[in-house]
Amino acid sequence: QVQLVESGGGLVQAGGSLRLSCAASGRTFSNYAMGWFRQAPGKEREFVAAISWSGGSTRYADSVKGRFTISRNNAKNTVYLQMNSLKPEDTAVYYCSGGSSYPTVLTRQYNYWGQGTQVTVSS
Repeated sequence: QVQLVESGGGLVQAGGSLRLSCAASGRTFSNYAMGWFRQAPGKEREFVAAISWSGGSTRYADSVKGRFTISRNNAKNTVYLQMNSLKPEDTAVYYCSGGSSYPTVLTRQYNYWGQGTQVTVSS
């Protein structure tokens, strides 16, 4: 069993940066690919970024490519999402996910989810 707790969300002006963290409990954290998803009001949850268990493979949604960076520190059981050049359309609740065998965009492939952290980007 893995439990995920996100932190680092907040209010930022357009063009600014935020770094989200996701702390995982459980001994098997390093065995899994991890991901970040987001959900804006009235919209479906959408894929943002994912990283393989080793950190050697990553993938991003086109909308965030070049602006966001996912990384992980298996010694600290933590995955990060560095968000730069934020835009108002990045406003959403951001969810950490884990438990997938590979870095996939599919929500159904992830077994574990955090409670979410709010990111609000003002124009």
